[in-house]
Amino acid sequence: MSLSEIALLLGLNLLLITVGMTLLTRLAVRWGDVSFIDGVWPLGMLMLALVTFPRTEGDPVRKGLILWLVAIWAIRLGWHLLKRWREHGADRRYTAILDDQAKKGWSFRRTAFLFVFLPQGGLAWLNSLPAQLGQVAYSPPIGWIGWIGAAIVVIGIAFESIGDAQLAAFRKDPANRGKVLDTGLWRYTRHPNYFGDACVWWGLWLIAAETGWVGIASIVGPIFLTYTLTKWSGIGITEKAIRKSRPEYEDYIRRTSAFIPWPPKKG
Repeated sequence: MSLSEIALLLGLNLLLITVGMTLLTRLAVRWGDVSFIDGVWPLGMLMLALVTFPRTEGDPVRKGLILWLVAIWAIRLGWHLLKRWREHGADRRYTAILDDQAKKGWSFRRTAFLFVFLPQGGLAWLNSLPAQLGQVAYSPPIGWIGWIGAAIVVIGIAFESIGDAQLAAFRKDPANRGKVLDTGLWRYTRHPNYFGDACVWWGLWLIAAETGWVGIASIVGPIFLTYTLTKWSGIGITEKAIRKSRPEYEDYIRRTSAFIPWPPKKG
């Protein structure tokens, strides 16, 4: 594909995700809640990979591998987050955004679209660049770098899935109310789900990067995702809320790695 064709591909994908988020905004207005966006977000990234598939002429093995890996990750995570939303209701982060803008005279629809759905659509498009650009080039065929990337994706999915399962089991036990989970994967990192997410998209980038400069350029996706998880809306916001409700979390922070799994500090 020529540079102009690639630009057209990405432009149409961005338009598609924007239209999708516009429709989801209407649904949010009807339900009076925007929190389901967390579960829809990974499915939006899968949609971008799916619509790219028939419009590119890349190596069939690489394209199929990317699509299957994204599908497994997105469906598992989407189901998990949508189930959590159904069980726990509106997310306080989004409620705070809506309340703050309502005080300024903004409507629910306007705030939901400009502060929630539109940014999430843009992030889904940006973060999923490896799944889009990795399908463009036909040669070379997938090699050892690509297969290493696939292995990292599988590890990331497993890490994230196990971490989510351990947290869900911990929360189900009434005896753990107000306590901090510091066993299993949570003994080695405070956010195994975020680390698993990052592994998935860095692995997909390795698969894409093997195709040359187009695939390599998609590195902005995993870089921005990692920044989002570690510095912007991930760890910072999550831990701010936990610190208020669990006093022992400060000690957990002192001894446990924030992101990359590492043996806990002693003392």
